[in-house]
Amino acid sequence: MDQIRVDLDRVLASIDRNIFGGFAEHLGRCIYGGIYEPNSPLSDENGIRTDVFEALCRLRMPILRYPGGNFVSGYRWRDGVGPVEERPARAELAWNSVESNRFGTNEFVQFCRKLETEPFLVVNCGDGDMREARDWVEYCNGTQETALVKLRRQHGFDAPHNVKYWGIGNEVDGHWQIGAKTPEEYARAYLEFAKVMKWVDPTIKLTAAVTSDWDGDIVARAGLLVEQAGKLIDYLGIHWYVGNPTNDFEAYMAVSELLEDRLSAYEGLMRMLRLQHKLENPIAIGVDEWNVWYRKRSEAGDFSNTLEEIYNLEDALVVAIQLNAFIRHAASVRMANLAQVVNVIAPIFTNPNGLFLQTIFYPFELYSNTCGTTALDVFWKGDTFSTGNHIGVRTLDVAATLNEEKKQLALYVVNRSKTKALETAITLGDTGGFSGPVQVFEVNGPDIKSENSFDHPTTVGVSRTDLKVERKGYVHTFAPHSVTVLVSDLA
Repeated sequence: MDQIRVDLDRVLASIDRNIFGGFAEHLGRCIYGGIYEPNSPLSDENGIRTDVFEALCRLRMPILRYPGGNFVSGYRWRDGVGPVEERPARAELAWNSVESNRFGTNEFVQFCRKLETEPFLVVNCGDGDMREARDWVEYCNGTQETALVKLRRQHGFDAPHNVKYWGIGNEVDGHWQIGAKTPEEYARAYLEFAKVMKWVDPTIKLTAAVTSDWDGDIVARAGLLVEQAGKLIDYLGIHWYVGNPTNDFEAYMAVSELLEDRLSAYEGLMRMLRLQHKLENPIAIGVDEWNVWYRKRSEAGDFSNTLEEIYNLEDALVVAIQLNAFIRHAASVRMANLAQVVNVIAPIFTNPNGLFLQTIFYPFELYSNTCGTTALDVFWKGDTFSTGNHIGVRTLDVAATLNEEKKQLALYVVNRSKTKALETAITLGDTGGFSGPVQVFEVNGPDIKSENSFDHPTTVGVSRTDLKVERKGYVHTFAPHSVTVLVSDLA
């Protein structure tokens, strides 16, 4: 029998709810035809799709990154403010499209405030300059009687937007990026952008775009950034996407080992750099783009498929595995942004008549709505599997959180076996006890390739049961290919 043991005194770190963030880019049908569709009978008076808005409310994303992504490296924020009919349409090179600019800064901030999420704006550090970046901060957050503040008021927004989170550039280490930069070039650019942006508003939090090319010069980039601008960095932004292009289920489930390696390596690197440069300010990790993405990748210059990935059950398991990694690394990972939110590699998929929720929607919703305030160090052992370079990978992938105010424990378990149910003894340490029944939420479907669609929207979904337990422990059997969340009140 497998074993999971939770000691309430073995605390890893507090959890920042920003790990449940999202990302919306001007790409394909994410904004136009997803979030924003003014001529749709499903939209409100501001052109926001109400069905999409209601689905996003269920995810409780505390922060939303915008407007890109590759898109931002050629974006002019001034094109997207002011009277809509006067906004210029521009050739958009990142995704080979035409950008109408009908949806821009003010529409996005309004959307975020209604959604009760913090806007996270990324400035153009591709073909843009620092004056444009600092002007955007002033337009959004300024309070003095300046031309930019008057312009915002002229556009109908007397009060400042108070945008707290800003990123400087996107994937500047990638050859695919407009204005890609060497480590030396970006460290210098980041320093100068950050200086003037924080001079405009010292309260903002800044993310440096450090790694998206995992075969690139990772150490040099991080080292030069911290050396030159360490005191101006709040988050080091890293991106990753994972997938199953070889159709090897076991290898796909072992992606947890890669994620552990990446996060642990960055934690060690940052500890060394902060020590070397005598930095007192913390520098967190922000995984500000992450998801499953491999089916709808485009050839260079061809973006006709607009990245509309359809997800299956095994993808939902891997989304949960990534969330487990963020919880286990809560001390360093203080932000993460699921890319993206609608239609484009996203948990929500629309057509003109409605939407369906993709398989990956359900683990994200469960985690976001049940996650506690503190990450716990969990002991677990039992069944293992081996694949490729990985031997003895634990079949159950586990994380746990504690909500001290509610006195509630949430246990997150992914059974990575395709066929085997795993009976597991779940116990508490010397302190605390279970009180009342455990709420059991399970994401599952008929098989690992199960998908949702407009015709079959509930093939993969969530079931809920209650389980009576003893004070110190209980036994639960985790179904094959499942994500299970066990929520327990504590005595």
